[in-house]
Amino acid sequence: MAQTQNRPIVGVIWMLITGVMFVAVTAIVKYVGSELPAAESAFLRYLLGLVFLIPMIGPIRKAKLTPRALKLFGFRGVVHTLGVTLWFYAMTQISIAEVTAMNYLSPVYVTIGAAFFLGEKLALRRILAVVAALIGAMVILRPGFRELSPGHFAMLITAVMFAGSYLTAKVMADEVSPAVVVGMLSITVTIGLAPLAAMVWVTPTLEQLGWMFLLACFATAGHFTMTLAFQAAPVTVTQPVTFLQLFWAVLLGALVFGEGIDGWVIFGGLIILASVSFITWREARLKRATTPPVPATKV
Repeated sequence: MAQTQNRPIVGVIWMLITGVMFVAVTAIVKYVGSELPAAESAFLRYLLGLVFLIPMIGPIRKAKLTPRALKLFGFRGVVHTLGVTLWFYAMTQISIAEVTAMNYLSPVYVTIGAAFFLGEKLALRRILAVVAALIGAMVILRPGFRELSPGHFAMLITAVMFAGSYLTAKVMADEVSPAVVVGMLSITVTIGLAPLAAMVWVTPTLEQLGWMFLLACFATAGHFTMTLAFQAAPVTVTQPVTFLQLFWAVLLGALVFGEGIDGWVIFGGLIILASVSFITWREARLKRATTPPVPATKV
């Protein structure tokens, strides 16, 4: 493992590729989002992505999950379902840059949640970093200076839901293999999204189904390349690279979807990411690993 953790350039390259993958995800959701309801788009993303679950069937069957494990996986499925649905909805309401920047809040909420639910100590430096991140969120939202849309509130809740999902996964990762954790998420979220999608169902075209399958491919590939990045270099090296996702998101929104470039959104996003990077660095110095890398809370 020590050898795989000493290739920073390789880690940075894989994280750059990861960023491109997730920006492709946002682009597809933005493109198709105006034609399909958010819950249905999310459901199709997970349903079509079940094809990637095949290698995980064996480990799930061998895991012999206890009632406690099933309850925790069920809880994670519920909160992740809500988070994914709200994320897809936010993509249809606000700019790609705003969605990307506000998603940076998830690791911050994980830090807070770990202190309350996992007994992690919240030292003064981490508290100040969390406060700075929340200030970054206020810079993005600027309440009182502009009208906030339902998409902004959806993203605030999304970040909380993804944080809850990650904390649950962290607990379960100590009891079962990563394949089981990932596989159970795919299964529970697909089941959770099914009734929500049924309530707003619009028969998709073959083209839309193709886009949704491509979306599932990019999302799966993004998580895979992210894993390769972490194998090559420490999170403290790869975490700052994720700021480029905001750069790509701004360019994509401006050049492809005609969204204006908001300097406040970029500034606020960088404040949040700097705070997350500082917390990650401190945890590495203290040999703890609670705060997730930013891409780990993606759909």
